[in-house]
Amino acid sequence: VQLQASGGGLVQAGGSLRLSCKASGTIDSINTMGWYRQAPGKMRELVASISQVGDMNLADSVKGRFTISRENAKNTVDLQMDSLKPEDTAVYYCHLIMRSSVYTVAHNFWGQGTLVTVSS
Repeated sequence: VQLQASGGGLVQAGGSLRLSCKASGTIDSINTMGWYRQAPGKMRELVASISQVGDMNLADSVKGRFTISRENAKNTVDLQMDSLKPEDTAVYYCHLIMRSSVYTVAHNFWGQGTLVTVSS
């Protein structure tokens, strides 16, 4: 499985960006796709995730500003980021966790990371 992310860049505070990620390969039916980010000197943190049945999880810091969506048929996940703040500056990583059944081990996959820079 490979994850290809795109859409990062430089934007002014208050602006918007959209990140996209496509998973290729054999994707197990039980899976969650999402986005993590890592700012300089900080630990990687979950931004948002969405399961194959649409269950979503968003970090408190992005609720009301970011929206996550996915297209199961295309194995893609998008992150719409609005009202961006300088503190959103980070490298954003696409993530996939999947398993073939509830009785099997889950496998994690990461994209290459895309830089989002929000200027004040």
